[in-house]
Amino acid sequence: MTDNEKKVLLKAREAAEYLRISLFTLNKIERQGLLIPFRTPGGHRRYSLEMLNQYLEENRFPTNHSRNGKERR
Repeated sequence: MTDNEKKVLLKAREAAEYLRISLFTLNKIERQGLLIPFRTPGGHRRYSLEMLNQYLEENRFPTNHSRNGKERR
């Protein structure tokens, strides 16, 4: 990743489009603490490409657990 990619900050809608998710899902991911956006002095959320790419990499492969918490076989 280049220094320019680290410096790019996306707005919430742009970040959601980059991740190919809805704004609702982006908010849910934030509430879970999986993404912590930067805040502008006005309180707007900003996301670095580095942060988004790290999230994608960490969540690339599904877990072996079903929705009810039991391990799949």
